[in-house]
Amino acid sequence: MNNAPPATASPPTAEATTAPLAGFTVAVTAARRAEELSALLHRKGAQVIAAPALRIVPLSDDQRLATVSEQLTRTPADVVVATTGIGFRGWVEACETWGMAEPLLTSMASSRLLARGPKAKGAIRAAGLTEEWSPPSESSAEVLDYLLQRGVHGLRVAIQLHGEPLPDFTAALRLAGAEVIEVPVYRWTQPEQTAPLDRLIEAVTTGGVDAVTFTSAPAAAGLLTRAHTTGQQHALVQALRGHVLTMCVGPVTARPLMAHDIPTVWPDRARIGAQVRKLTEELPARFPTLHVAGHRMRLRGHAVLVDGTVHTLSPTLMRLMRALAHRPGQVRDRAHLLTCLGEDADAHAVETAVARLRTALGDPKIIQTVVKRGYRLALDTHPC
Repeated sequence: MNNAPPATASPPTAEATTAPLAGFTVAVTAARRAEELSALLHRKGAQVIAAPALRIVPLSDDQRLATVSEQLTRTPADVVVATTGIGFRGWVEACETWGMAEPLLTSMASSRLLARGPKAKGAIRAAGLTEEWSPPSESSAEVLDYLLQRGVHGLRVAIQLHGEPLPDFTAALRLAGAEVIEVPVYRWTQPEQTAPLDRLIEAVTTGGVDAVTFTSAPAAAGLLTRAHTTGQQHALVQALRGHVLTMCVGPVTARPLMAHDIPTVWPDRARIGAQVRKLTEELPARFPTLHVAGHRMRLRGHAVLVDGTVHTLSPTLMRLMRALAHRPGQVRDRAHLLTCLGEDADAHAVETAVARLRTALGDPKIIQTVVKRGYRLALDTHPC
């Protein structure tokens, strides 16, 4: 292995880093907790593009919620299922504006309370109530299994919805003989300003994004719906099936994407922190380490790491770098490399771009010139 120092000093923009997502761009589609998720990604070194794929519309003034709540105060449910913490709290807060919170909580005290996850459990306890059970998986499917195994025939089951109907869940309960009462605490709709979301979709479809994060099924569905409205759904789906990593917070979130045969990844626990940790494992693993001219080199979305130092490249130089790294060590002829530089580029532009790339990488020996043939990465035959 060649341990000689680089012949050309690294450019001043190069920066040593141990950040696992340095050089990557990650899209955030969340409406709630977008700032928290973006901050976690920034701390891991990522550039972030954020645009909500949906808007949460509270139903505190909605007559449907008021009517359902009044019914439950008069005739308590046998079972109440809380699916989200924010939804359960919003339900109680809405009832406070109608002077109905105390009667509602009194009626729930006689019900069996199930919480889909720890946040729903926390909201139940904050209201002065106690849950009967909560699944370790935080899965609606496990809540359904729990209810069906214990029997629901003849029972009134109230389900606090989390933004959209749960048709499979409610249908299974009704088939088992339960009277199901759906509690619509809030709903999802299109963002008021769609331009940021359109720009996010364009970035995904044009190669400007390495991964897209989703924290809810409505956000995933909202992105696909907006892309369909603007005529970009095919391009978006192709990108998410191809070079863009789709990182969900859990399997429920992934369902709208899986319906389009989009490969998805999620952590073992449905938590934003776990989602970011999983992303830091999965995304860099897509780019192998290359041993080139005595250096350890890894490509990223808009940068190259050379011996742990980030070298940010322009989109044109990044395309050139990817072409050389596509088959490391093999010669790429000038005609092929010319296609990376745009329609207006001439043959001389290849030499100029390669020179700029060598300077940007900090060591001209990384890229070899093969006389009358083209260029290749100087792949080490026996890396240390």
